[in-house]
Amino acid sequence: MLSTNFYLHFMGNTEEAMNFYKSLFGGEFESFTRYADVPGGEKMSALDQRKIMHASLPIAKGQMIMATDTLESMGRDVVFGNNYHICLDAESEAEVDKIFTGLSAGGVVEAPLNKTFWGAYFGMCDDKFGVKWMINYTYPKTKK
Repeated sequence: MLSTNFYLHFMGNTEEAMNFYKSLFGGEFESFTRYADVPGGEKMSALDQRKIMHASLPIAKGQMIMATDTLESMGRDVVFGNNYHICLDAESEAEVDKIFTGLSAGGVVEAPLNKTFWGAYFGMCDDKFGVKWMINYTYPKTKK
């Protein structure tokens, strides 16, 4: 597999969520398109036109977070569940600390940062938008 991408669906706060992720991970949006900018968008309500049709933010080599606003006017709804986590492998404990601290701010810590039995520094949290995250740094293997 060359990359893993994450596609998130929000109920009208995609712009806020994606700007939050950009502030944490850095980089620039590869795409940030409002419904007003797509064919047929002019027929939508002013409220729906301002919502995000597609946003993509590279977060690591070959990986990105993508998102959209789900439109109630199109009969769609978002049901947040517990059937996913976005898993990030960090390059150091310090990077885990930074990312975990940012993501868990205003959210819920599911598993506090800890050195694990499988040889990693790991934590799980839900961010303030209800997105579930696993942050992991695997310690280098020592030669015997």
